[in-house]
Amino acid sequence: MNANVRNFLINCACLLAGVVLTLGFWSLLSATVAKELPTPAATWEVAKPYVLEPLAKRGEQDQGILRLVGYSLALVAKGYAIALIVGTPIGFFLGLSKGFSRLFDPIVQVLRPVSPLAWLPLGMVLFLSTGKQALENGALFTIAICAMWPTVLNTAVGVRAIPQDYLNVGRVLKLSRTQMLFKIMVPSTLPYMFTGFRLSLGIAWLVIVAAEMLTGRTGVGSFLWNEYNNANYGNIIFSILTIGIIGFILDRLMSLVESRLKTA
Repeated sequence: MNANVRNFLINCACLLAGVVLTLGFWSLLSATVAKELPTPAATWEVAKPYVLEPLAKRGEQDQGILRLVGYSLALVAKGYAIALIVGTPIGFFLGLSKGFSRLFDPIVQVLRPVSPLAWLPLGMVLFLSTGKQALENGALFTIAICAMWPTVLNTAVGVRAIPQDYLNVGRVLKLSRTQMLFKIMVPSTLPYMFTGFRLSLGIAWLVIVAAEMLTGRTGVGSFLWNEYNNANYGNIIFSILTIGIIGFILDRLMSLVESRLKTA
């Protein structure tokens, strides 16, 4: 048997075993310690309309799961793009300039651990003048500012790790600053940058839940919050599973893009 096929079958078997064990533990927990917790079968029953009719729209918060995920992903994509556009240049400046690093690195370290729940009210205040768009703009601001830090820090580390020999070769070849940037610095820093991009994407998806919960914007996060208020525990678990699965898919896609660029 081919080694790749064997590894694939082993991975599938391990995945299946993990799912079976998790479902078994979940069922045991529902039957003993947490009797309010719906069983896997009960969770499927309440989640079935959202899964089997993924594009249905029965009401503003009663929609198929693909619709809800689509609303959330659209906002995440915008916020994530802003995070990369702003964070990558800041990372390069931090890595290239000791003066810039001394000036702004302490500020980055202070702002980096601030919770999305703290940024969101500030974002809505900053964009209050935009009227009806204030909630969405505040959510975009929150996603962008929370997601940018891994990109900033990993890009800076990557720039500092560029071998001096590479830079010396660029000087010998009399490359311009633009050529040095795109022919030497960016390719050398790319593995570090992509590590930051992956972490940033995970945080962006994490923040969307808090943003939708507080703003009431339609999406997976607001769906979860509404189901909590309605004490529909089955749909709460369904929402959590959906968020986790989408996060996993996004990470795998980013990993695929990274591997393609490395082999290009």
